[in-house]
Amino acid sequence: MRRLIPVLVLAALACQWSSSASPSIPTPLPPDIIPTAVAMTFAALATPTSPSSTATATPYSPTPTITSTPAPYEQYTIDYLRQRSYGGGIIEIVRTIEGLDPFTRTLIRYSSDDLTLYGFMNIPAGEGADKGPFPVIIMMHGLGDSGSFNSLNFGSDIVDALTMEGYIVIHPIMRGYPPSDSGDNMFRVGMAIDMLNLIALIKAQAGQAGALEKAMPEHIGILGQSLGGNVALRVLTVSKDVRAAVLYSSLSGNELKNSEQLYKITLEPQFQNELNIFPSLLLGISPMYYYANITAPIQLYQGTTDETVPMSWAEETCSLLSTAGKNINCIYYEGEDHIFSDDIKTQFLENMIGFYRTYLSP
Repeated sequence: MRRLIPVLVLAALACQWSSSASPSIPTPLPPDIIPTAVAMTFAALATPTSPSSTATATPYSPTPTITSTPAPYEQYTIDYLRQRSYGGGIIEIVRTIEGLDPFTRTLIRYSSDDLTLYGFMNIPAGEGADKGPFPVIIMMHGLGDSGSFNSLNFGSDIVDALTMEGYIVIHPIMRGYPPSDSGDNMFRVGMAIDMLNLIALIKAQAGQAGALEKAMPEHIGILGQSLGGNVALRVLTVSKDVRAAVLYSSLSGNELKNSEQLYKITLEPQFQNELNIFPSLLLGISPMYYYANITAPIQLYQGTTDETVPMSWAEETCSLLSTAGKNINCIYYEGEDHIFSDDIKTQFLENMIGFYRTYLSP
C-alpha cells in the first residue's frame, strides 16, 4: 500500500495551519453523562414550532429528550447508528481473480443502503480437517488506496498472510473509491455504515450456499489501517458482533483532530465542512466518547516516527480505552513510519496473527 501522504505536502501546509486557532474538543465525559449531554445538544438544535405573531418570546430550556424532528447532524451520531438496522441484499462473487494453491481471490459485490460496493475476498482452500468453516476478517483500507480497484494491492502481505492462517479475508473498496459508489460520508460515518451492513450480511449468509459457504457467522474480526482505523473505532462502538479488532497506524477517535489532519492532507471541502460544525456536536459523533460501548479486544500498532498520524494520537487512544476498562494491547515500533518497513513486517504479522488466534479462532 502507498504511503498516505508525501511528507512535503504536510510540511508545506504546516505554516498555514499553525497560524489559525482551532476549536478544541471538550474533555471526555464520564460514560453515564454522555447520553444526557448529547440528547440536550440535539434537542436544542431540533427545529422548534414557529411561534404565533402574538406570542411572547421566552428563553429556550433544552431537555434531555431527542425530539421526533431530526436535528442537524443527528444521523452521524453513535446513538443514531446504534438504533438503526443493517443488512439487506447479499454478498455475491462477481468473478474469480486468481486461484492459488492455498486460497482463491475473488472480486465481490454487495449492497449498502442504496449504494453498490465492491471488494476482494480471499477464501482459504482448506483440506481435510482444515477445510473450514473459517473465521472472517474485514480489512478497512486507508486514504491512500484511491483510484480504481486495479490500483489496490491484490497481493497485500497482510491480507494474504491472514488467509494462509485460515481466515476468510474481505477487503472492501470503501465508498468513494471506484468501482464502489459514492455517497454521504461526513466524519467517515458512511463508510462505517457500509461496514456494519457488511457484518450483518456475513452473519446472515455464513454457512449458506454461495460466497460465504465456508464462513463462520459468530467469528468476525476487523482490521483498520489509517483512515480505516477511524472507521473501525466507530464500528466497534456500535456493533457487538466483532470479536477482535486490530488498529494499524489508525486515525483518532477524536473527529476534530481527524478533520483537521485530513483537510491538511487533501484540501477537500468535505473536511473543511466538518470543521464548521459546533464542537459540542462532536460529543455525539466522535467514537472517543463511546469507548465504554466496546466489547471486542483490541490490538493497536503504531510507529513512533509516523509523520501522518502522530504518536500522541495512538497513546491517547490506548489511554482512553484502558481507562474505560477495555482489553487493549498497544504495540509501538521504534523508528517506524505510517507504513511499517520490511524489517519489522515479519514481527508485526506474527504478533497480529497470534492476537487473532487468541480471540477470533474457534
